[in-house]
Amino acid sequence: MDIFDLLALIGGFSLFLFGMSVMGQALERRAGGQLRTLLGKLTSSRTAGLMTGIGVTAVIQSSSATTVMVVGFVNSGLMTLRQAVGVIMGANIGTTVTAWILSLAGISGGNIFLQLLKPSSFTPVLALAGILLTFSKRSGKKDTGTAFLGFATLMTGMEAMSGAVSGLREVPAFQSLFVAFENPLLGVLAGTLLTALLQSSSASVGILQALAATGNISYGAAIPIIMGQNIGTCVTAVAASVGANKNARRAGLLHLMFNLMGSLFWLGIFWGSRLLFSPAFFEEPASLPGIAAAHSIFNVLCTVLLLPLSGLLVKLVCRMVPDTGQPQVWEELDERLLATPPIALNRCQAVTADMARTAAESMKESLAALREYSPQLAESVRQKEEKTDHCEDILGSYLVKLSARPISEADSREAAKLLKVIGDIERISDHAVNLLESAEEMQDKKLSFTSGAAAELAVLSSAVEEILDLSLGAFLENDMEQASTVEPLEQVIDHLKEQMRTSHILRLQQGSCTIDAGFIWSDLLTALERTSDHCSNIAGCVMDIAHHNMNLHASLRELRNDSPDFRKKFKAFSEKYSLARP
Repeated sequence: MDIFDLLALIGGFSLFLFGMSVMGQALERRAGGQLRTLLGKLTSSRTAGLMTGIGVTAVIQSSSATTVMVVGFVNSGLMTLRQAVGVIMGANIGTTVTAWILSLAGISGGNIFLQLLKPSSFTPVLALAGILLTFSKRSGKKDTGTAFLGFATLMTGMEAMSGAVSGLREVPAFQSLFVAFENPLLGVLAGTLLTALLQSSSASVGILQALAATGNISYGAAIPIIMGQNIGTCVTAVAASVGANKNARRAGLLHLMFNLMGSLFWLGIFWGSRLLFSPAFFEEPASLPGIAAAHSIFNVLCTVLLLPLSGLLVKLVCRMVPDTGQPQVWEELDERLLATPPIALNRCQAVTADMARTAAESMKESLAALREYSPQLAESVRQKEEKTDHCEDILGSYLVKLSARPISEADSREAAKLLKVIGDIERISDHAVNLLESAEEMQDKKLSFTSGAAAELAVLSSAVEEILDLSLGAFLENDMEQASTVEPLEQVIDHLKEQMRTSHILRLQQGSCTIDAGFIWSDLLTALERTSDHCSNIAGCVMDIAHHNMNLHASLRELRNDSPDFRKKFKAFSEKYSLARP
């Protein structure tokens, strides 16, 4: 090999890895919704987990990314170890799709249809289509175009590598190198080290296929290397589990144990059959489709062997990483999930939804405390307020990191929506504490409202509880009907507040209300009215995102002005929440 062949090999290798990375990221963005759907189907069934692992990995073209996701899910408490077993095994099968795609480069024959299947025939067309699609304004088409370009780059790199190493066909040192790899232990070691270095079994199998194009690699040498590649790919998951909780560490170890045990078992069968029967097949030169087939068959055999023993595998890793007696700490938003932005965003949505429910519950408990105070209610409100503060802190920083990742336009809008609403949600829980403090002050000072004031407060409280439910439903269900109903009710609550201020002044003039109670009354009205404002902001944000508009105040003005539906709903709420005449 001269210097030019070496440069061609380095260039081809670089293009190959770059194309694989670009294609995987683009496919991940393009299939964000499907990924969420697939992972949402996870159950305790081993078969469901297996199929999910196959599907997700086939989509994103990386078993390492899938297993890192699994570690992140287990670390967040979203997946049990028993579910993780099936997904990890499925990931090993799903990653073999890449080798089959790369094997198209080995197609030969004069038939025109076979020639059309060769990458050299359709890669230029894909590259052109990719360029054209990247000019589209739709993010989905852009991602599809980027995936096409990534695939074209990958296959160009593959052909460059194959061409560069073709000159090694007659080099004695190269031939003797792969004769040495026919020692199964050396082959396994080589495959393990190469994959651990690249952190991608798909990439290392692709390199093996490129080298196989020389005709110097026999199946006897290729199969042990493939076995080693399965072991080497565990490095990413094991590294990802460092610093995680014990169940996440068990998930990383589970991946290693599965691949290690499967490889050692079938390596023993391979070595034994070679010594006893010396099948001629092992001496034949490995082809590109043959390596893809060996990769698939080996991973399927490992799954067939160990899937029935998944319960024992879980027990084994639990013994290897024993319980320490310390409480398990779950991480709501695991940094590992950022490697797969659609899944990270899905997790942010779940945490924000939990935060919203918590804030609404804290407000309703504070209203209950105004009616009948108890220390238990007070403790619950304060705990919920601390939880929403914590959620806002972690979500804010996590969503900023997520937004910096390459994500689709739809996911970018969703991340922006979450960033906007978490502040309003957190403020609702703050106002709940304000109401609680007013209830505690009344309890300490033995104060009470007049019967008229209590009746008015009951009306306003009911209206606030309804606007909480409407805004929560609009956010959680992305319901435009509920979202459009929030603003008319918010306007009614504003009017109620003004009417109640006027009624309070009349009671003060009549001497039926004390100054101390009056201060508390004013604080209550302010907290409840501002709560409705935050509910309006949340519903307005839902409508903004649905219409691809980020100008909240303009949307609300448009809703209020010249809208018969708004006036109809406003009238209905005004009648429902009317105050008794003094």
